[in-house]
Amino acid sequence: VAAGRAFEDAVNADPALLNSWQALAKLYHDSGQAADAANAKDKVSFLKSLPAELMTVQSYLAEDRLEDAERLCRYFLQSNKTHVEGMRLLAEIATRGKVLDDAEFLLESCVQFEPEHRNARFQYANVLLKQQKFAEAHQQALLLKEKFPDELEQIDALYASACMGIGDHDAAKTGYEQLMAERPDNHLYPVSMGHIYKTDGDIDAAVAMYRRAYEIKPDHGDAYWSLANAKSYRFTDDELVSMAALESATTTSIDDRIQLCFALGKAYEDGGDYEPAFEYYERGNSLKKSVTHHHPKPLQARIDSQIDVCTADFLDSKQGLGLADPDPIFIVGLPRAGSTLLEQILSSHSQVDGTMELHNILNLAKRLRGRADLDDGTPRYPRILTELDDSYFERFGQQFIDNTRAYRQDAPYFTDKMPNNFFHVGLIRLILPNAKIIDARRHPMACCFSGFKQLFGEGQEFSYSLE
Repeated sequence: VAAGRAFEDAVNADPALLNSWQALAKLYHDSGQAADAANAKDKVSFLKSLPAELMTVQSYLAEDRLEDAERLCRYFLQSNKTHVEGMRLLAEIATRGKVLDDAEFLLESCVQFEPEHRNARFQYANVLLKQQKFAEAHQQALLLKEKFPDELEQIDALYASACMGIGDHDAAKTGYEQLMAERPDNHLYPVSMGHIYKTDGDIDAAVAMYRRAYEIKPDHGDAYWSLANAKSYRFTDDELVSMAALESATTTSIDDRIQLCFALGKAYEDGGDYEPAFEYYERGNSLKKSVTHHHPKPLQARIDSQIDVCTADFLDSKQGLGLADPDPIFIVGLPRAGSTLLEQILSSHSQVDGTMELHNILNLAKRLRGRADLDDGTPRYPRILTELDDSYFERFGQQFIDNTRAYRQDAPYFTDKMPNNFFHVGLIRLILPNAKIIDARRHPMACCFSGFKQLFGEGQEFSYSLE
């Protein structure tokens, strides 16, 4: 058992360790763990098929040496332009660097070159999920289930996650129930199931799932933060003692510590004990800030560029060019400014479909921005809006309407409550001139302190310090 754990730790640290995978395959086989043995054998076959350069890229990735990994991977691809494994690894590097458009393009090419390449298609679906392209991710997950019906628990988990994304909660619940039955020791599946129950309004069932997760893995911070985020949940004294001990333990990972700090902050605040509440919020923010990459200067340059380019005169000069559809209602503003409440009010009307925080406008802005600034150092976007052929504005508007259709039902209007669309009001006005835009405002002290107390799923790096 100890040998098996040691080899598992080794391959978790570096998935390119061929000898460790070979040892695991034998240990799993000898102990009757058929599924794990088959997976280990697959890893052995895969690693034996890799060129030496890509084996090294795998090791660089394991050490988080992204620049070295990218340099070697690009060098290899210069002579092997359509090598699917090389492209897939370059996509993994892009994903870790959060250049998701590049990763998506590479992986889309991979599955076109080799439609039966399981890992490439699996990775492609996950990148689509990261961009909240749920309909496309669901399509890829279905293809994986059809092509590999008897393989990999990860495919079933991917499918369940994609079903949740498109709003098919019944299918998602069925998937997670099956996964929990097959893997009762997995602490991640109960949290995902809890999120579905919470979305459906069954808070008691959600709480039971979150508790089940921390019973499986006592230091799983996401379980505690999910309980705190359930709003009405109140931690017991025993839970608070346990959480504090786990937060201070040297064996608890930084991500789990961050989540525990925010959960403890909320718990003490709910109990009216404000001094420890603030201490935990402050510690959680400090830890989170240490692993984020907030850069105020580029952010200021983006804002200044929007003000310089998207003037009233410029917008007036482009009237009548976008798509005339009045369907979208954009709710924008700082996070924690009240966009969710506004969305709930609007979506209660029979003529308005509530969707979610859609990434479509953000993705379009990323495409327009590209990867490099202009020669004078100013951002390429939104300056590029002044250079585009007028026909593009209607095309972009139509793409938005088409690509968001999957999230709507039958109402004539729908909401998009992505708060960060406030950066792109000029773009929205150009491509969808009849769309409604609601700017959610809240007192700055209330809004910013609420952000300080919130652990966001992604982004909002500016919020993790009072400064």
